[in-house]
Amino acid sequence: MKLKCLLSVAVALGVLGMQAWAQQGIVIEKQVTPGQEKPIPVNLSGFSGEALEVIQFDLYVQGFTFTGADAAQYLLSGSANGNLTGRASDRFNKSQLVNKSYTGGSLRRQAHAFVDDFLKAINRQGIGGTRIAFKTSSKSSGEIGVADFDGANKQTVTSDGALVAAPEWIGSRLALAYTSYKSGNADIYTHDLTGGSRKAIARYPGSNMSPAPSPDGSKVAMVLSKSGAVDLYVANIDGSGLRQLTKTREDDSAPCWSPDGQWICFATKINERRALCKVPVSGGPAQRVATSGVSNPSEPDWSPDGEWIVFTAQMGGFSICVVPATGGAATVLVDGEDPSWSPNSRTVVYARRGGGRYTLSLLDVPTKQTKDISRLSGSNSQPSWAR
Repeated sequence: MKLKCLLSVAVALGVLGMQAWAQQGIVIEKQVTPGQEKPIPVNLSGFSGEALEVIQFDLYVQGFTFTGADAAQYLLSGSANGNLTGRASDRFNKSQLVNKSYTGGSLRRQAHAFVDDFLKAINRQGIGGTRIAFKTSSKSSGEIGVADFDGANKQTVTSDGALVAAPEWIGSRLALAYTSYKSGNADIYTHDLTGGSRKAIARYPGSNMSPAPSPDGSKVAMVLSKSGAVDLYVANIDGSGLRQLTKTREDDSAPCWSPDGQWICFATKINERRALCKVPVSGGPAQRVATSGVSNPSEPDWSPDGEWIVFTAQMGGFSICVVPATGGAATVLVDGEDPSWSPNSRTVVYARRGGGRYTLSLLDVPTKQTKDISRLSGSNSQPSWAR
């Protein structure tokens, strides 16, 4: 009799445990698993027009999908009559996450802010207020542009009618570094977006390419051919204090910084094959970053949380791939090139070819969900996400 009672209690506890687990819904893991996670179901109600468009866009490119209320983990509702009112709750534990009215700024800004508040409530970092820089190309030239991450509020930074390349944000400043041929040579400039002033910081003989400002904005890595070989250098952000970091004679390219500012990752060649390497900013031998399973890696970008490096692999076509920052097995995510991480270390902006032009698109790395930035017209490439 005692044994039967104990078994009955054990079964009851097991059933209660299963019921409690079922009520928890989807557990949001902080650690990203590239390309293997399922999108989280949410239900939207009450929103319409521009507010609904913005909320859906923001959520989709950060790993959510839309479903009926009875199948959703999160319920988001509200209205946008003049100003936006937004509410968010967890259907499984019945908790209210957001209940707020938004005032000031445009309706679009309010919708971004509501999604960011919802994400913060579930321990995620939103991207609603972030911006991207990019190159817009014509047949014989190009210009640098900036916009909100979803393509709204585009501004043209340059109007030189010259070839340009590789815009990169300078730390947390409203400033860019890029290469321009406006003086007839590939020179590197910094450009203050608040006042419009710019300065040439690398005008050495040969090519001055791929400026990559450090996370704190105090230094810049770049690729120069001043010695006859194409090698990696680092300098202060004003161009002073130039130091050579590599002497590979192997066409180094596309440097990026670790978030702690101690390492620079770049593309190079090892035994005539493309590879990723990293080198200490203080100097020293380069170390290979393994990208097993893919070939011809280039255009690396180190995630702000320090965990991942996203890059382009050329294997017939061009593919966006990701690998642990320590190196290892690479994951192929989507066709495209020129990837750049958002501040949340989850979403990536990249360029994809099609129809004779480049289109910027957003990728949610864990789920592989993608969406074009359709608000940007023309041929746009080489994006950089401000952090």
